[in-house]
This record gives sequence, structure tokens and C-alpha cells, in this order.
Amino acid sequence: MLIKTEAIVLQSLKYSEADLIVKLYTKSSGLRSYLLRGILKSKKGKLKSSLFQPLSLLEIEAVHKDKGTLERLREAKILYPYKSLQVDFVKNAMVFFLADILKNAIKEEETNTALYDFLATSFRWLDNQEAIANFHIAFLIKLSQYLGFYPDTSTIEASYFNLQEGCFEEHPTDKLCYTGESVQFFKQFLGTTFEECSDTKLTKKIRASLLDLLLIYYELHLHGFTKPKSLSVLNELFK
Repeated sequence: MLIKTEAIVLQSLKYSEADLIVKLYTKSSGLRSYLLRGILKSKKGKLKSSLFQPLSLLEIEAVHKDKGTLERLREAKILYPYKSLQVDFVKNAMVFFLADILKNAIKEEETNTALYDFLATSFRWLDNQEAIANFHIAFLIKLSQYLGFYPDTSTIEASYFNLQEGCFEEHPTDKLCYTGESVQFFKQFLGTTFEECSDTKLTKKIRASLLDLLLIYYELHLHGFTKPKSLSVLNELFK
């Protein structure tokens, strides 16, 4: 089946000397992987390896066999040219972290337009902002809503957050109940916009603690999810 759709690059892996396998999150067909033969050596082909930088927003034309195998990509072009996302050192570190998160978190080969639109809009926002120190925190919280495990805020005044149940409690019911400053700031991020989150002042220690809490939360609710290797780099960037 010939498909024309928007897509977000999640991963690009070298396969043999001249080939790439790219993982894209498409607007029409969910997560798909494509084998791009000869792209690393060809100078005349329609597809260039530079198109497949992490989180690039593309327009693609592809042939999908829908058999769970590698699909064929016929054409690709940049849909939205980033101004800073892939050249600013700090933003680029965040890009790699978010791409690691998404390739771990998204598994479905099915249409989810709401999730796609959230991702594309979020990356455009990030590209156009300067105050981004809290973006990844807000992004992970908002992403959990599209993945089906956004926290229950009906008892948000309670002191403890139960990571296993995804709710707030007055008293800890198991070892996965957290309290303290990180939980208080976590509450502040719930239901807010990226703009509002940018105004929240966090110390480096609290930001790292809050991010660690969120990654544990993801590990509990997403089968096979693991902490990104790029986490340590990201934690060092923001004061």
C-alpha cells in the first residue's frame, strides 16, 4: 500500500556499510521501521542520511506491506526546518534524550493522531524557546496522558504519590509511595502548559530528583522501558 504521511524520526541505525534502518513515528500508521539501502554511499538518490536526524519532522512517501517487517521508503523531505533544535548544544542533548524516551515508550503500529500532533507541536515549541530547562519534565508528564497512565489528580492535596497506582495518598501504602519536595513540584507541573512550566524555578538537585521519579513511573507502567543512556548528560546541563 502506498502511504503519504507526516513522520517524526525516532532513531537511525547504521546497518552494514551503506544501509540505514530508521524508526519513524508516522501520523497515518504509528511506529514503522524502514530499511534504506545504499543511502550512506549514494550521492544521487532521493533520500539523504541528513534527513534522519532525531526528532526531524518529515513528509514521506512509503510502501507499507503491514506484515511486521521493515517497510520501504520511497521519498522523504523536511516538513518543518528546525532553527535551533539540532544545532544548539543544550537543545540537541535534550533531543537525544527525548528520542531515547520515545523509542522506548512507543510500540504500536496503529494510528494515533492525537499523540502525533502532541509530539510535533511540542518539538516546534521547543525549537522556538530559550527557557527550556524544565521542558523534558513537562513533556514526560504530558506524554503519560497519551500513553494511558497520567496521574489521577482527584486526591492531589495528599502528601504521597503512589507510583504503582498513579494516585496521591495521605499515607504510604507501599514502598513505591514518594513524598517531599520532588512530589510537591511534580504537583505544580500537572495540568500546566509548557509556558507555565518554564516559569517554575527548580534547583539542579530537585530537577534531577523529579526526573528520576518520572522515569521510575515510566518503568512501572511501560513494559520493557529502561532509563535512557543520555540521562546523565542531560542532568549536567541545567543549573
